[in-house]
Amino acid sequence: MQSILGIIFHFIGGFASGSFYMPFKKVKGWHWESYWLVGGLFSWLIIPPFAAYLTVPGFSEIIRSTSPDIIKYTLLFGLLWGVGGLTYGLGVRYLGMSLGNSVVLGFCSAFGALVPSIYYYFFPVEGKTSIYDLISTGWGRIVLLGVFLCLLGIYISGKAGMMKEKEMSEAEKQQSVAEFSLVKGLLVAVFSGIMSACFNFGIEVGKPMAEAAVSMGLNPLFQNNVTYVVLLWGGLTTNLIWCVILNFRNKSFGDYGNSAKPLFKNYLFSAFAGTTWFLQFFFYGMGESKLGNGASSWILHMAFIILVANGWGIMLKEWAGVSKKTNRTIILGISVIILSVLVVGYGNMLK
Repeated sequence: MQSILGIIFHFIGGFASGSFYMPFKKVKGWHWESYWLVGGLFSWLIIPPFAAYLTVPGFSEIIRSTSPDIIKYTLLFGLLWGVGGLTYGLGVRYLGMSLGNSVVLGFCSAFGALVPSIYYYFFPVEGKTSIYDLISTGWGRIVLLGVFLCLLGIYISGKAGMMKEKEMSEAEKQQSVAEFSLVKGLLVAVFSGIMSACFNFGIEVGKPMAEAAVSMGLNPLFQNNVTYVVLLWGGLTTNLIWCVILNFRNKSFGDYGNSAKPLFKNYLFSAFAGTTWFLQFFFYGMGESKLGNGASSWILHMAFIILVANGWGIMLKEWAGVSKKTNRTIILGISVIILSVLVVGYGNMLK
């Protein structure tokens, strides 16, 4: 039952992550950096402490009493994760939407799922899953099989995207991937995938804050909410600096007060997008409390994001007009990802 609840929570989190960009499509007349920053202030600064206030009373005292080293490294991984988010856009720019997304999310899935277990092999911590545990146990090998299937599903989905791009007109291809560069794109996408996985590392480093919340008798379901407050400060710092640089470069500071634009709706939809984005981690923390923060939780989170994003793509008719072969390929990719979720969940249930 705990595993089933964990999978449900991860699905809700994946749905939030795969859907958060939809409200941004309702923003009119603003530059990207303007609505991204407004949404980000809700994602990284406003909503996390509010959620912690509601679910982890006394969270600020936990943060104040936490070792400076833990705070420092949690912030550091938040900063690195923020860099991953920014370079993600470059990966898509050089490789295109399908291949760029697949490579970035593939590496993010693999590194985020497996690197903590490798770390705990060399620096054992009671109750933490090491790579040896995954390799040497039946349930662990099933989880690893699920990780492999997820990466395979991502690859197949990316292949379908490349097939779709080949079926576009020359004008559409040029508009879609005007600066295509396989070497640059792969280097950037690998870097972005590794950096984006730092969010999972930050959760690990900040675990003492979550454990302190549990030791106070608070609901373990929400224990990670105190860690998010610190971790997301790092993401805020990186994105804030970059968005302000773009505001200067593009002379877009006027967006925030331009009465010729629908300001109320722009702020409202940006805030809604940012809040929805944070909810992915709110529910990720709930799922992690049921499954543990090993390969299972991270791979389920990433797989559900991919599934939901592809679902939106289908609903928005992004695959309309492609050949039957391309349609079959994307359906196969999504099906393999669904299978990976079931395999990971089964392996964790056996544990």
